[in-house]
Amino acid sequence: MTMPWHLYLMAAMYIFAGTMHFIKPKAYLRIIPRYLPKHKLLVALSGLAEIILGIGLCFSVTKDLSIYGIIAMLAVFLLVHFYMLKGERESAGIPQWILTLRIPLQFGLIYWAYWYLQF
Repeated sequence: MTMPWHLYLMAAMYIFAGTMHFIKPKAYLRIIPRYLPKHKLLVALSGLAEIILGIGLCFSVTKDLSIYGIIAMLAVFLLVHFYMLKGERESAGIPQWILTLRIPLQFGLIYWAYWYLQF
């Protein structure tokens, strides 16, 4: 079965994002809520999850499982988005309006992933 090109675009996006966790880990370490333990491990695991799930999108056998994994991952990442709205220190210098816009964007990404379950 041939999958749409935009599914591969989504896969590339998650593979790139996951790779960035290893190239620029400090950017991710700054935004992890303080109440979570082992920040370095969480950055590495979330990056690895994004890479694996992105690769999984490219194969019809693993596509649906990867989509469910992406939806779960994006739901968990909402914790970070809400945490960053808490204050100036937590925002990592990102303007409040951008942080606010990221929340509906996150739901858009969840819907985008869910939409591929029909293919």
